[in-house]
Amino acid sequence: MPGASLRAEGLRYMPGLQCADLAIAAGEHVALIGPNGAGKTTLLRLLGGLLPPEAGRVFLDDTPMQGLSRSRIARMIAWLSQSDAPAADMAVQDYISLGRLPFRGIQSVQSDTEAIATAIKRTNVGSLLHRTFRDMSGGEKQRVMLARCLAQSPQILLLDEPTNHLDLKSRAELFALLRTLPLTIIAIIHDLNFIPDFAERTVLMTEGRVVLDASSRDVLFSAQLSNAFGLEIEEFTRRNGQSMLVCVPVLPE
Repeated sequence: MPGASLRAEGLRYMPGLQCADLAIAAGEHVALIGPNGAGKTTLLRLLGGLLPPEAGRVFLDDTPMQGLSRSRIARMIAWLSQSDAPAADMAVQDYISLGRLPFRGIQSVQSDTEAIATAIKRTNVGSLLHRTFRDMSGGEKQRVMLARCLAQSPQILLLDEPTNHLDLKSRAELFALLRTLPLTIIAIIHDLNFIPDFAERTVLMTEGRVVLDASSRDVLFSAQLSNAFGLEIEEFTRRNGQSMLVCVPVLPE
């Protein structure tokens, strides 16, 4: 699926989110950034229908989300965060199969089997199917958790710090995979260096509000980002021609 659109109008959920207006087009890859306590996770949970807004509305493909059933939302939106890891003794194949629960009684067994097989192939976890979470590295666990999300056949993927606790190689591999997905993706990202290769657009939040919503490059080199994080971004060109971003703290004079 090419993805679905999301739109937020006047969202509020205190104390984490004071006000947010946001429109995400179908198929967009968007990075959501900001210092701790900025309201990023609250906004993401509201967009995914996991929290009811105190004010404002969320539209899923121009349909008010408040009027949709939980199962309908689950068939369109998949959610991944670090807190989603299952019990250590759960088998990988069983865990990935959980992604088909929203379709129980709606689609055929063959459709479920095909969706699971596609998710396994796309995330390259076929060799892990008979292992348990206890036996895997952080990067392997994250790929399996993503496979469960993709088994849902979602149109929208919401990621809350998907690379937290991963080493640099595993982070690079995960973002390389995410880039290939023809879905609408909104990801909370702390490692700013990976943003340009993943997201064409970045949303910066501080103190419960969206303060800048623009192209990733414009946001990363903005005064608003420097003020929010107390740092500046410097760009270097590597010998292979690729650019690399370095975060430089702004120290008092």
